[in-house]
Amino acid sequence: MHFKQAIISDAPIIHKLMIRAFSEYKNDIIPSSALEETENGITKALSQEGEKALIAYESDEPVAMARFKIDNYQMNFYRLSVDPICQGQGVGKNLLKSLETYAKSNDVSEIICKVRMNIKKNIKIYKDSGYFIYDDYTIDKPNNESLHIVSMRKFI
Repeated sequence: MHFKQAIISDAPIIHKLMIRAFSEYKNDIIPSSALEETENGITKALSQEGEKALIAYESDEPVAMARFKIDNYQMNFYRLSVDPICQGQGVGKNLLKSLETYAKSNDVSEIICKVRMNIKKNIKIYKDSGYFIYDDYTIDKPNNESLHIVSMRKFI
C-alpha cells in the first residue's frame, strides 16, 4: 500500500471513495452530509479553501482517503473513507499512520477529528490508534432529531 497527496484532478477519486464508504449511513435517521457533497465542491475545497487529502492505493487502485486542513500546529481530518471491500483489513489504521507522518513533516503537533457518537467501530479505531475523546456535543437537526458528536485528539 502506498499513499499520495491528492491534487485537484483527484477530486473524482476522492468523491467516489467517500460516497462508497458513507453509503452505509444513507438509511440512518440522520444520513451523513458526506452523501450530499459533489465533485465540484471537493475541487473547490482543494483549489480555493486550503483543503488537502491523502489517498491510499493498493496495486495502483485507490482504496481509501482522508481530507484534512492544517491550521497552525493542528491537523483536522474528516471524511476518512475506506472502500467497503477493503474495510476490516487495516487500511484505515494505515491511513491514520500516513496522516500522522504527513503531520509530523509539516510541524503539526496534534491531530483532531469528529465522530458520530453512535458509530462505535470508528471511535474504537481512533482510540486504538492513540486518539482520545476530549469533547462531546449535540447538534439539533431540522427533523427534530439530535446528532451526538465526539471530538477526538491525538498529540504527536
